[in-house]
Amino acid sequence: MGALHHVELWVPNLERAKAEWGWILTSLGYSTFQTWAQGISWRKDGTYLVFEESPALSSREHQRTAPGLNHVAFTAGSEQRVDALVEEGRRNGWQPLFAEKYPYAGGRGHYAGYLVNSDGFEIELVANK
Repeated sequence: MGALHHVELWVPNLERAKAEWGWILTSLGYSTFQTWAQGISWRKDGTYLVFEESPALSSREHQRTAPGLNHVAFTAGSEQRVDALVEEGRRNGWQPLFAEKYPYAGGRGHYAGYLVNSDGFEIELVANK
């Protein structure tokens, strides 16, 4: 009881979301769960993430600094694994955020990489303690 069941993100371009999110989610151990004409989901254990290009979108632009979702954080393994994922992210549609403070942009002792994709969604990749 109380565990996160799923998160649904509406995206402006499903094919771009499949490429950009599919890469990182697969790298973190998620696998494709469901697919339909306007969407896809990836699942790991009992939690899944849904990406849908809904016809009801009121905007084609995500603003991570506006009210609503700011970012999604994932545990990503060792510090070396975080480094590798951040570097690989550049080749998969993600750009580093807060590069001047990497890897401690989240505070001293919090080893993490922050990336933003071409649609403005941010992820945080956190090293295991």
